[in-house]
Amino acid sequence: MYDVVFLGSGHSWWHGAVTLAVSGKKVAIVDGDLPGGTCTNYGCDAKIILDGPFEFAEGLERYQGLCVEGNGTIDWHKLMDYKRQVLGPFPKMLPAMFESVGIEFVSEFGKLVDEHTVQAGDRTLQTEYVVIGTGQRDSMLDIPGKELMHNSREFLDIDEMPDHLICIGAGIIGMEFASMALMLGKKVTFVEFASRALAAYPEAYVASLVAKMEAQGASFHFGEAASSVEKTEGGYKLTTASGFTVEGDYVLCCAGRVANYENLGLEELGIEASRRGIVVDDHLRTSVPTIFASGDVIDKQVPRLTPTAEFESNYIAAQILGDVSPICYPVVPNLVFTLPRIAQVGVTLSEAEANADAYRIDEWHYGPQNEWVDNRELDIDMTLVLDNEGHLVGAAIYGSEAGTWIDFLTLVINAKLTGADIRKMIFAFPTQTYMLASHLAMALVAR
Repeated sequence: MYDVVFLGSGHSWWHGAVTLAVSGKKVAIVDGDLPGGTCTNYGCDAKIILDGPFEFAEGLERYQGLCVEGNGTIDWHKLMDYKRQVLGPFPKMLPAMFESVGIEFVSEFGKLVDEHTVQAGDRTLQTEYVVIGTGQRDSMLDIPGKELMHNSREFLDIDEMPDHLICIGAGIIGMEFASMALMLGKKVTFVEFASRALAAYPEAYVASLVAKMEAQGASFHFGEAASSVEKTEGGYKLTTASGFTVEGDYVLCCAGRVANYENLGLEELGIEASRRGIVVDDHLRTSVPTIFASGDVIDKQVPRLTPTAEFESNYIAAQILGDVSPICYPVVPNLVFTLPRIAQVGVTLSEAEANADAYRIDEWHYGPQNEWVDNRELDIDMTLVLDNEGHLVGAAIYGSEAGTWIDFLTLVINAKLTGADIRKMIFAFPTQTYMLASHLAMALVAR
């Protein structure tokens, strides 16, 4: 008899599972895929390893003609070998790590039999609680030639970058992958059903990124619905509903993601779920009180991100250990790993513009003012959203250091720091964070 059985082995379970195990609970993990889930094996970790040299190369480009001559060449094949070298050991290391703290790892796909029973291959596991953390997968369009398309998991393991990448969808995944392809001198064609790229992010910042990518060799075709893919003598041809066609070497489908809710036994137990995810209450419980859900598999408005999954996993552990409080999410920062980055947190610019009486917008063209400290990145832009009480409640950033800055601003928002609070702190100088803190302190006290 187990105290808790987790279905899935990604960030949506293991942080909380470790807490439960070291607290004396008997815990098992059931997962028939690679231990560690999407992020560890073929998602965030793989992407950031591959992204690293491109980020440095872009920084060097800003000094071309000034003090840097020649252009560093990135060998994609060797880079991919490096990625495999780093991530390859994880599927063996993680089960051993979990077992070292008393968590049993079962390498099978699990299915709910009832509110206290999980079937995992030939084994039947009895448990007090179940936590479902099966995540999401790429949504592949159901069109003729769909078998010729590739998903993000496959792209993150290709040996050679295609000379002409056709990308269905100009969302986060497509734009991130294309940023690398373009820096390798490859051609990218986007076919996007929506009217613009990265619809959830500030339009002006996205427009700047699109313009940069077009100058590098990308073309964007908005308002187009992919209708078929076919093999040609030289590669592949994609056709849209309007009759637009494009030929390339590789077709990447980035048409969103859907929840892995099938084949879990949910319908038999009356647990509501769909492609959007599993329905839970404000304690992350399904309609069966002993069965929780965590991470990307939840039907929710909160961003589906690795840190959010960790937060939910730790929350569920606290619930099982006796906390009865409903979940309360802090503000969640979002970061697109394009080159440069786009980040946002809290109240969005569009929300602030629609409620001008409630918010004040502070636009800061950081790049031109701080060339001496921002590594010649002249197109950095930042927008702060402040409420009528002088607190920071939202921010958006366009620039290579957006990830570091958005984390700093997230802390300011969650802690409700004032301008006076920030002025009591001392930051290293001269750094970009120092410049950000100085400007933020002034913006918070301005009325």
